[in-house]
Amino acid sequence: MTTTLEDASAEPALEVPPSSPWIARQRLALPALLVATALAYLWNITVNGMGNQFYAASVWAGSLNWKALLFGSLDPANFITVDKPPVSQWVMGLSGQLFGFSSAGMLIPEALMGVGSVALLYGAVRRISGPRAALLAGAVLALTPVAALMFRFNNPDAVMVLLMTAAAYCAVRALEHNGARWMALAGVALGFAFLAKMLEGLMVMPAIGLVYLIAAPAAMRVRLLHLLGSLTAFLAASGWFVLLTLAWPASSRPYLAGSTDNNFMNLVLGYNGFGRVLGHNHYGINPDAHPAAGPHHGGWGDQTQGLPRLFTGEFGFEIGWLLPAALVAAVLVLISRRGRPRTDLVRAGTILFGSWLLIDGLVLSFMKSMVHPYYCLSLAPAMAAMFAIGVAEMWHRRDDRLGQIGLATMLLGAAVWGFWILGRNASWLPGLRWAILVSAVACVAVLLAALRGGSPPSRSSRWRRRWRVDWPGRPPIRWPPWASRTPEVVRVWGRPVRTTTTGTDGLRTIPS
Repeated sequence: MTTTLEDASAEPALEVPPSSPWIARQRLALPALLVATALAYLWNITVNGMGNQFYAASVWAGSLNWKALLFGSLDPANFITVDKPPVSQWVMGLSGQLFGFSSAGMLIPEALMGVGSVALLYGAVRRISGPRAALLAGAVLALTPVAALMFRFNNPDAVMVLLMTAAAYCAVRALEHNGARWMALAGVALGFAFLAKMLEGLMVMPAIGLVYLIAAPAAMRVRLLHLLGSLTAFLAASGWFVLLTLAWPASSRPYLAGSTDNNFMNLVLGYNGFGRVLGHNHYGINPDAHPAAGPHHGGWGDQTQGLPRLFTGEFGFEIGWLLPAALVAAVLVLISRRGRPRTDLVRAGTILFGSWLLIDGLVLSFMKSMVHPYYCLSLAPAMAAMFAIGVAEMWHRRDDRLGQIGLATMLLGAAVWGFWILGRNASWLPGLRWAILVSAVACVAVLLAALRGGSPPSRSSRWRRRWRVDWPGRPPIRWPPWASRTPEVVRVWGRPVRTTTTGTDGLRTIPS
């Protein structure tokens, strides 16, 4: 009798029943993460006062006047709006309508958006790489400096990132099944992300379209129809407000700030869109003509262009810590999953979050007009997810060279990069950078020793000892009842495999 193992990653698997303590820990992990995130973001949140007073004025106006709330007006008399669409003002203004205008009433919804973003990212990564990777992704997002800053502030970025993460979550759900409904929901989320911060809210859209076109479990014609449906949902979710501003008499609504002709599409194509990316808006200073102005001219943030932007200056402090490790993780996972079925969910998740990270990062790096370092908040979910997926995949392969080298590269690279970033402000907790570096070097040394001297007892041997299956000198043991169907699909060492049995005794074994 012989037994073979075939990869069945694309097929449903019968899970080995986990132990009760493991189930309890898994059930408690997400609530614990969300409670910790909420405490961190809500603690002493009113220390930020009115945050950005420009948007605080709009929240105050919206708490007093429904028309001001609808258009995101800067004043209750509806003379002029803020320079962004009003989704963020809707949330904070409704809070003001319900509880009265205050710092807490304005900022607490922003913190809760951060908690929601962590929960949605956890849900997406859990379906790709499991609960431990999801916990890591959520924790990385919650602890990223720019997230800890902006989810306690009243800029539109908080609701924009919540909606972008929701769109990515819906895309992952759509990849699991023939997901027309989930793709439509992704389109709705993107539509409202557009109404939060226009084109920046759409930085995840190309990644969603690409991954669904490549990896969705449906025929190409069906995939194209689903994408068309998602685009229709996006246009409906965002277009109604555009049509409202066009149909409403300009004399009886506030002027759209940032536009030159009181037209919403002028904002899309100019101030809040292509004009900012391509450098048509210089706000009185041309950085190309005045290089001496440097990265901080005019108070408009880091104006240096090119790939180093995200890794240096204020961008480096706010988002750069794990960016190199996340990019390396994307490459490692694609190498690890080569040859898998087209619908492989781990590879699909890498395409989704890796493309989001790459596209958004390139746009932010090469923007020619006004750019603030906190714009990099839109990168945080993609970076956190990609780092966690990479760690999980390399940990899964920790018994082979790729896994060990991958883990060592990601760990040591992140530590060295963090050491360098902390060294730029050496007076702040000077011992921290050395503790990080020494700990990382010690862990990498253990991994390299295992690589040179041979791996410790493999998961396969521990699995055999646990289940007492076909071992030399021992009669084969019949599989437990939960694996009684033929052919079987079970999870061996965390990966789904199919068992195919030949012989006459009906026993299923795993050869030594």
